[in-house]
Amino acid sequence: MAITEEAPPGEAARDDVPAAPAEKQTRRLDSPLALTLLLLVVLMLQGPIRGALSTPVMQSWMTVFVAVVVQALPFLVLGVLLSAVIAVFVPPSFFARALPSRPALAVPVAGMAGAVLPGCECASVPVAGALVRRGVTPAAALAFLLSAPAINPIVLTATAVAFPRAPEMVLARFAASLLVACGMGWLWQRLGRTDWLRPPAHHAHEGQSKGEAFWGAVRHDVMHAGGFLVLGAVAAATLKAVAPASWLRTAADNPVFSVLALAVLAVLLSICSEADAFVAASLTQFSLTARLAFLVVGPMIDLKLFAMQAGTFGRGFALRFAPATFALAVVGAVLTGAVLL
Repeated sequence: MAITEEAPPGEAARDDVPAAPAEKQTRRLDSPLALTLLLLVVLMLQGPIRGALSTPVMQSWMTVFVAVVVQALPFLVLGVLLSAVIAVFVPPSFFARALPSRPALAVPVAGMAGAVLPGCECASVPVAGALVRRGVTPAAALAFLLSAPAINPIVLTATAVAFPRAPEMVLARFAASLLVACGMGWLWQRLGRTDWLRPPAHHAHEGQSKGEAFWGAVRHDVMHAGGFLVLGAVAAATLKAVAPASWLRTAADNPVFSVLALAVLAVLLSICSEADAFVAASLTQFSLTARLAFLVVGPMIDLKLFAMQAGTFGRGFALRFAPATFALAVVGAVLTGAVLL
């Protein structure tokens, strides 16, 4: 009689359990592989692509696109570098000491500070948040937030280069932007409530060395501002080369619609203020006043600024501040254009 050993408890049950399926290996499409595939597709389709680019419409499109990017890129890079220097190396306590104690006087002083302290939109929001944290009155901090990316020397120089035959655009942009920035500061001082403004959190660069914070700010701003510059150049080239001329003439011939159209376009494109003048200059179908609205609205409120303001000061603040800024910027641009243009 054969003697069989009983399996230890649990082994029989273990035999009945099906083996666990082997883990499936997932393939990840990394950047080098994606770039290689893209290059292969371009090589395979180089004939049709070359034919499409040789058409008059595409040649006109490429001309406008390259012109806008090449003209704007040096100002964008310079603005990003100076903006990072201010955000990292200039302490917020400097602003607190320099501003008057009375809020009504601090607002125009903070607004004028934007004329001597270059900074793009991406830097002005965290700087304004740091000012509020250091005890600066919110009205003055908001005036600086709006004026710094709109009237700093780099932006005004870029505007002069973009409009060589209309030098009055520089003065009009400066006057309208400063008027709107101070107006919004005084409006907040008059009607703003503390519970609408969430205390801003600490800046993301705090705790890093100066060098790390500087290059981190440069990388962040170049990637974001460069992407929006390309988007703006694409839109400008498309409007110039693809959109039917009759549509643009119809929009441009209506003074009210042309101003509102370019103001909304500025919000949607979210172009960096160091580069937006070259996009505006390419929209030759529109009046100078309509293009001034584009230049005044864009640095003060656009999609990326709304997101940054909501993240820094709270969504409730952004939902109130953004529409008021847009309306006042449009009115300020129209009034300034009527006087100076």
